[in-house]
Amino acid sequence: MPITSSGPRIAILGFAIESNRFAPVATRADFVSRAYLKGAALMDDARSEAPAMTPEIPAFVRDMDRSGAWTPVPILFANAESGGPVEHAFFVDTLAVFEAGLRAALPLDAVYICEHGAAITTESDDPDGEVFALVRGIVGPDVPVVATVDLHANVSDRMVDNVNTLISYRRNPHIDMAERGADAARVLRELMAGGKVAVAHIRLPVCAPPTQLLTAPGTGPYADMIASAEALLDDPRIVNISGVAGFVYGDTPKNGLTVIVTTRDDPAFARQTALDLALPAWQGRAAFSPELTSLEEAVALARQAGENARLPAVCLADVADNPGGGGRGNTPYLLQALLAAGAQGVIMGVITDAALCAEAHGLGVGAAFTARFNREETTLYSDAFAAPAKVLKLHQGQGVGRRGQLQGCRFDLGPSVLLEMDGIKVVVVSNRYQCHEPMFFEMFGLDIAQARTVVVKSRGHFRAAFDEFFKPEQIHNVDVPGLTSPVLARFDFQRLPRPTVPMDTMQDWSPQVRVLSHPKL
Repeated sequence: MPITSSGPRIAILGFAIESNRFAPVATRADFVSRAYLKGAALMDDARSEAPAMTPEIPAFVRDMDRSGAWTPVPILFANAESGGPVEHAFFVDTLAVFEAGLRAALPLDAVYICEHGAAITTESDDPDGEVFALVRGIVGPDVPVVATVDLHANVSDRMVDNVNTLISYRRNPHIDMAERGADAARVLRELMAGGKVAVAHIRLPVCAPPTQLLTAPGTGPYADMIASAEALLDDPRIVNISGVAGFVYGDTPKNGLTVIVTTRDDPAFARQTALDLALPAWQGRAAFSPELTSLEEAVALARQAGENARLPAVCLADVADNPGGGGRGNTPYLLQALLAAGAQGVIMGVITDAALCAEAHGLGVGAAFTARFNREETTLYSDAFAAPAKVLKLHQGQGVGRRGQLQGCRFDLGPSVLLEMDGIKVVVVSNRYQCHEPMFFEMFGLDIAQARTVVVKSRGHFRAAFDEFFKPEQIHNVDVPGLTSPVLARFDFQRLPRPTVPMDTMQDWSPQVRVLSHPKL
C-alpha cells in the first residue's frame, strides 16, 4: 500500500536494544546488521511480507491504515540484538538523525516511538529517556506521543513523563509484540481526537532474573500481576496497563519492576489500580529467586534420554548464555560436558562462531577436521576449545521464522554449518541470535521431534516456538556460567537500587506512587 498523503501526520522512530552492562560494547555495525531503517526504507520494510524489523511498527502501520487516512512520517528505526552498552558516539548520531527528521517534518499531529526500553550507552544510563525527552522537546506539550517498550524495559521517570501513554508487552515469551503496536495506533487515534489521560507510576524494589518473569499461568507473581491487569482492561476508565518486568543486567538506577496505569483522566483510579497490582507481586517476592538444574544433573538427563527411548525427550536451556540478553552465544560448558559424557541423540544450537563457519564452508560437506571454537573471542566465559567434527550440511542462514517471536519475520544467521561431533549435531552460525526459532534447526533438515535431547542457547523465548515439541516439565534451565546467568550474586552490580529482591532480604517496603494528570509535558 502506498503512503497516503492525507490525514494526520505521524512520525515513526525508534532505538531498540537491550543492554547488558557486562557484555562487550555494541556498535553501529550491530544495528546495521539487524535493522537500521531510515526514511522510506522504514515504511518499505514495515509493509513488506516478511519484515526484518520487530513486529510492533508493521502492526502499528496496519492498524493505522485500517482505521483511516494518515500520513506516515518515517524517521529512523535502529534495532540490534541484545548486547553491551551502546557506543555513545553512535547513540549521539542517532539522536541527531531523530532531531533533524522531526524538525524537518514539523508540524506533526502525533509521534509513535518504538523502543526496547532497556538501553544504556557507554556514557548514559537512560538513553531511552533521552529519546523520549528529545521528541517531546521538539513537538511540544500538546502533540500526542505514544511509545511501546519491551516487557524487560527499565523504565525511568523521564520516560513516563515525556509520553502520553507507555505501552509494554504483556507476554513472556514475547508473542504479543504486534498486538502492542496495534494498541499504540488505537491509543494515538483516541488522543488525536482529544482524549485526556492520567498516569500512575510505581516502581518496586524487585530486580529479578529473567527466568523468573514468565507470564504463563501459574509461573509466579509476575504472571499473576499480568493476569490481574488484563482482567481490568475492559473497564472503560482504563486506557492501558503496563507491568514492566525490567532487565536486571542493565545495572542502572532506574531498574525495578514497574507498574504504569493510564486512565481516561482519572488520577485517583490510576493510583489505586497501580497499588492493587503492585502489592500482590511484592507479597509473592520469594518466587523471584531462581531454581536451576545443575550441569551434572542436566548431563545425566541427556544420557538417560539417549539410552532409553521410552523416557520423554528433554530440552536443556543454556539460559546463562542467551544472546537475547547480551550473551555471546558461544560458551562451551554444556557442549563439552555432553561430549565428555558420550550423550547421544542430541541436537544443539545455535553457537555463534563466524570463524568456524567460514572454515567449514571452505572445507565443504563431508570434511572431517578439528573444530576450534572461540579462536577469535576473548570475552569472559567464551573459552576456547577444540574437538573432532564433521561437516554435515552448509547453509547461508537466511529464512523466515515459523513460530513464536520470529513468526513471519526475516532472519539472517549468516553462513552457517551443521557439525557432527561424536553423536551430537551442533548448529553453528555467524551472526549472533538466540535459538528461539525451530527453523534454525529445520533449515538443516533436522527433525526436532526425533531428537532425544535438544539444547538451546536461549533464556525463554524458545518456549513459545518449541512448545509443539516440549511440555514445560521437559524443559530444564541449566546452571552454567555466562553473561546472563540467573545467579545474580555472580555479577558486580554497581548501579542497581539497593536493597532489592531477590539479592537482598527485604521485609518492608513503602510504595511511592507518582501520579500525572494529563502529564505536564
